[in-house]
Amino acid sequence: MTRFFAVLLASAICGAAEYKLLDVRKIWDQAPHNAFTDLIYYKGRWICAFREGAAHVSPDGSIRVIASRDGGKWESAALIGSGAADLRDAKLSIAPDGRLMLLAAGALHQPAAAKHESMVWFSSDGGSWTGPVKVGDPNVWLWRVTWNAGMALGVGYDTMARGFVRLYRGNRAAKFETLAPSLFERGYPNESSIVFLPDNTALCLLRRDEGTRSGQLGRARPPYTDWTWQDLGVRIGGPQMIRLPDGALAAAVRLYDGKTRTALCSVDAAAGKLKELLTLPSGGDTSYAGMVHRKGVLWVSYYSSHEGKTSIYLARVRPGTRPRYR
Repeated sequence: MTRFFAVLLASAICGAAEYKLLDVRKIWDQAPHNAFTDLIYYKGRWICAFREGAAHVSPDGSIRVIASRDGGKWESAALIGSGAADLRDAKLSIAPDGRLMLLAAGALHQPAAAKHESMVWFSSDGGSWTGPVKVGDPNVWLWRVTWNAGMALGVGYDTMARGFVRLYRGNRAAKFETLAPSLFERGYPNESSIVFLPDNTALCLLRRDEGTRSGQLGRARPPYTDWTWQDLGVRIGGPQMIRLPDGALAAAVRLYDGKTRTALCSVDAAAGKLKELLTLPSGGDTSYAGMVHRKGVLWVSYYSSHEGKTSIYLARVRPGTRPRYR
């Protein structure tokens, strides 16, 4: 493990005066490849989940869950594997009954009836997990869910023809039904993150990987079947978006414009703009962040290969005031 190192010139990095990087540390590197993180604060502990495997894509992928009281010392809490699939892209949330829910997708070992299957596990302590329970549809990768008023919304993407994303609604019993069979269809839409506003409006940050490859920002009111979309004009990967206490929207994404990196950005939902505020120490194989705002500090888990081996990092960031757009 590496120790915390101070960032002396944070304000000089990519116009980051509005976000201050307090510190960052490597928290896990025990597998040959450690990647695709998520982060949550649960029952007085930080819980981080990510994929371990031999490579970025390999048949041995398992989900490692690690835990920490203070964000400094981390210990393994669980290792979830499958003899039938490469488990990928762990996502953490708290279900209405108070249990942790872990969502991941399995890239099924072939031959099999499908290419991918989404699954969920539940835990009351981060160490012992039930499941897995299959959710959604085969070959539609349910990438992340967000809970609001006892309901989860999540977007799954087509892994066969790469032609559409589908909106699902889930309940506390892990029953997911289709709300919008084809939510968006242009430019190979895939990874996503949904945020609810106080009036129950849902916003969706969506990645695309064909055509112009520009990310999209969607908006819908209940019952979330009619969406409008804005083109952000920038390519993004591994999106995660949360709403801060002051109402500002913060996003963690991979950016590709010249140098691949993990960046923290603000999202102007009215104007349909994404603005980079801070580049995290990162490069190469990187991104897929988890974000939690707690006591005025934004905690960000992510992975990167900028120090050689692809490893898991934890950054602490002090958000500033809402940025001005021009």
